[in-house]
Amino acid sequence: MTLSHLKLLDRDSTLRLKISANKRHLIREDGSPFFYLGDTAWELFHRLDREEASYYLETRAKQGFNVIQAVVLAEHEYHKPNPYGNFPLWENDPLRPNEHYFEHVDFIVEKAASLGMTVAMLPTWGDKWNKSWGDGPEIFTPENALFFCEFLGKRYKNSPIIWVLGGDRPIQDDRHKEIIRSMANGLSAGDDGHHLKTFHPAGGQTSAQHFHNEDWLDFNMWQSGHTRDRNNGLKVALDYNLSPSKPVIDAEPGYENHCSSFRYSDGFMNAYDVRKFAYWAIFAGACGHTYGCHEIWAFWSPKWQVVNLQHTVWHEAIHLPGANQMQFARYLMESRPMLNRIPDNDFVLQPKNSGRVVATRADDGSFALVFMPEGETVKVDSEKLSGEKIVAWWYDTRIGKAFKSGVFNKLELPEFKPPSRSDAPDWVLVLDDVAKNYPAPGERIAQS
Repeated sequence: MTLSHLKLLDRDSTLRLKISANKRHLIREDGSPFFYLGDTAWELFHRLDREEASYYLETRAKQGFNVIQAVVLAEHEYHKPNPYGNFPLWENDPLRPNEHYFEHVDFIVEKAASLGMTVAMLPTWGDKWNKSWGDGPEIFTPENALFFCEFLGKRYKNSPIIWVLGGDRPIQDDRHKEIIRSMANGLSAGDDGHHLKTFHPAGGQTSAQHFHNEDWLDFNMWQSGHTRDRNNGLKVALDYNLSPSKPVIDAEPGYENHCSSFRYSDGFMNAYDVRKFAYWAIFAGACGHTYGCHEIWAFWSPKWQVVNLQHTVWHEAIHLPGANQMQFARYLMESRPMLNRIPDNDFVLQPKNSGRVVATRADDGSFALVFMPEGETVKVDSEKLSGEKIVAWWYDTRIGKAFKSGVFNKLELPEFKPPSRSDAPDWVLVLDDVAKNYPAPGERIAQS
C-alpha cells in the first residue's frame, strides 16, 4: 500500500456528504448545508500529470468549485496511457487494476481533499459497459463490475467522494441495469455505504428514468445537453416533483466554448449562456449545479484529438469568464438559509408563465430570489413574503455584487426593473424580510 493511499485512509470524514431530512439538499456530516458546485473534468486522471492536475485543482478551488467530476476509465483515446505510462487495468481486465495507475488517482483525490473539494468519481465511462457508440472496449459484466467497484469502494472509503455510475450511455436492456446495480453494490460493499451515489445519463436524459425508485440512488442527475438558451430548469423540475423526493442536479448542461447543438453554424456558447443554465436549474430546485467547459473536460491541447471543434488550449480555457462567475451563484445561495428553499415560479405575477423568468424562495417567506435572464420587468406576489418591511437588492451575476434598491412596505412592492447593462441583461432580484437582517446577497458567511 502506498504512502498516498495511507493518507487517503487517514482522511477524516468532515467532507462526507449526506441527504438533508427533507430529501431536497446535500448536507455535511455536521448537518450544515452543502451547495454542490461542480466542474466537468472527465479526463483528469487520464491526461494530466501531477503538476498539471495540481494547477487545475488549485485554480478551480480559487474559483469556488467544491466538486470535481472525473472518470477512472476514460472515454477518449483510452488506448493511450496516462502521463506516467500506465493504464488503469492490466489487459483491459476489470479484475486486474493497475496499482501504478491508481497511485496517480490517489494523488489527485488527496490533492482535491486538501483543497476542500469532493471528487465525483465515475468508475468508468459508459462505453465500457454499453458500446452503442465510442471506442470502448466493452469490458464489463455484472460479475467483474462488482469486483472492480468493490476495489474502488475500499480504496476510497475514507476519502471525500461521490460515486457517479453511468457515463453518457443509455440503459437499453436488463443486462445494462444489472451491470449498474452490480457496480452500486460493489461500491457499497467496499466503502460500507459511506458515500452518496448517483447516475450520469446520456444526453437529454435523467437518472430517474431507470433508477429513481432504487435505494442505491441517493440523488438524481440530469445531462440536459449542449444547446444554447434551452431552459434546463424545466428538466430539473420534472425530477424535483417526483415521489419519493430526492435531490436533483444538472451535471452536464451546455459547456462554455462548446458549439450549440454540435453545429459550428450555431456559434459557441459563452458566459451568458452558462449563467442562464446555472440560475434556471438552481431556481428550479437543484441542490447545486455543474459547470462545463469544452476544452477543460478533455484537457485539450494539440497533442490530443479535437472533439466537436475544440479550439482553445485548456491552460487558457480554465480562465474563461463563465467559470469564474459560477462561484457567484454558489455564494448567493449560501448567503441565505438553503435547506428550506423551494422553487416557486408562481411568485412571479408578471410576466406570467414566461418559462424564462424563474423564482425560488424560503418556505417561510423570509426571502425570495427572481432570475431575469433578459432584464425583464417583474411584479411579484408580496403575500408570499413574511414581515412588514421588505428590502430589495439587485445581484449582478457577472461580478457577484449586490446593490440595494430600497426598503418597501410589503403590500406596496413596486414593479422591479433591473439596471441596464450593455454586455448581458441577466440579473437576480433579491427580496428579504427586513426583520431577518440577512447579509448582503452573495456575502460570504460561515456556512460557505
